[in-house]
Amino acid sequence: MFVLFNENTRFPVKVWLGQKEELEGNCLEQAYHLSQLPFIHKWVCLMPDTHAGKGMPIGGVIAAKDVVIPNAVGVDIGCGMDFVPTNIRMDEVRDIQTGNGTIVQAVIGNIMRSIPLNTERYKTPQESAVLDRAKQEIEKYGEDTELLPLIDDGYYQVGSLGGGNHFIELQEDEEGFLCIMLHSGSRHLGKKICDYFHKKAKELNQMWRSEVKEEYQLSFLPTQSKEGRQYINWMGLALDYAFENRARMLEQTCAIVKEVVERHTGQGVEFGEEINCHHNYAALENHYGENVWVHRKGATRVREGELAVIPGAMGSYSYVVEGKGSEESFCSSSHGAGRSYSRTGAIKAFSVEQVMVDLKEQGIILGKRKKNDVAEECRFAYKDIDGVMSQQLDLVTPVRKLKTVGVVKG
Repeated sequence: MFVLFNENTRFPVKVWLGQKEELEGNCLEQAYHLSQLPFIHKWVCLMPDTHAGKGMPIGGVIAAKDVVIPNAVGVDIGCGMDFVPTNIRMDEVRDIQTGNGTIVQAVIGNIMRSIPLNTERYKTPQESAVLDRAKQEIEKYGEDTELLPLIDDGYYQVGSLGGGNHFIELQEDEEGFLCIMLHSGSRHLGKKICDYFHKKAKELNQMWRSEVKEEYQLSFLPTQSKEGRQYINWMGLALDYAFENRARMLEQTCAIVKEVVERHTGQGVEFGEEINCHHNYAALENHYGENVWVHRKGATRVREGELAVIPGAMGSYSYVVEGKGSEESFCSSSHGAGRSYSRTGAIKAFSVEQVMVDLKEQGIILGKRKKNDVAEECRFAYKDIDGVMSQQLDLVTPVRKLKTVGVVKG
């Protein structure tokens, strides 16, 4: 870890990398912008997977006094991970054939037939305790009439994966056990909430003649303002919805694994402790004796003893970690490996054939409707996850290392 504190900074920037040269130019510029914000508490943090985002870098963490910043949470509010281990050993099921290929192939196929991917949604409304509760508490949201239709629309998306870097993976841990991991968020709901409140914040900041420059794309809302309270309410709804969305997909995936494995092996499938965690959100926490709004945009909370999930890229390794509760990072760690190529850059640099050959050589089963953009999320487009982990051993302890055996992509 090194610290940036110079003529470009108002507050220090702590970076969990080896040296400044590892930061891409746009990411460094955004870090300087964050450090100029007048309401920063202590310092800005950049995790080892950091890269440029919209307004705030992905892998960025700030603690803010009495304000929330929609773009410092991001458009996929509540995006995060869900994970569960099983009692099934991969070497006992890997080569077993079903009527639809191997057990892994059969599970991947059933997931694709059961869970909407990319822009797909359910044709009928699904059950959602989160949205039911929102309707019962509609007075919390009623002033934002433009957003209200999102509540009814959400019933058709809960339990759906989305696209981009979202995935459902079957994995093998170091002891040879089958595990399930997925990555998804609040779907259309979170994006609309972010865009709506960023626009409000931008208009208000202009009216107040805020010292936060508009080109930073970091317009803020005081938490005691009407707009700030409304954003916190809607963000809370999106966080609960994202948590429910992941839990629903994990439940479906577990049911598919259980049915396929038990039917073809006779083994009883049991599932271990579930870990469901966000990595795009803001929360009121106490750090260094003050209550502050910690914004984690592509960063995971890792309090002392807290379990979290840090995925690598498609076809690489992922980790379950235990937090060390580092106050220096506001109890945060990376959320993944972090991109080294943009999506457009990855498609230009790596061919579909190159990616497919790589997956085949590793014995990884890919479930994806269209393969023309598969290079966007290949492992070559991301930083090396083991390198990222080595930079944050003061923040987390790895407790389980996992390798992809099958993956469903949006």
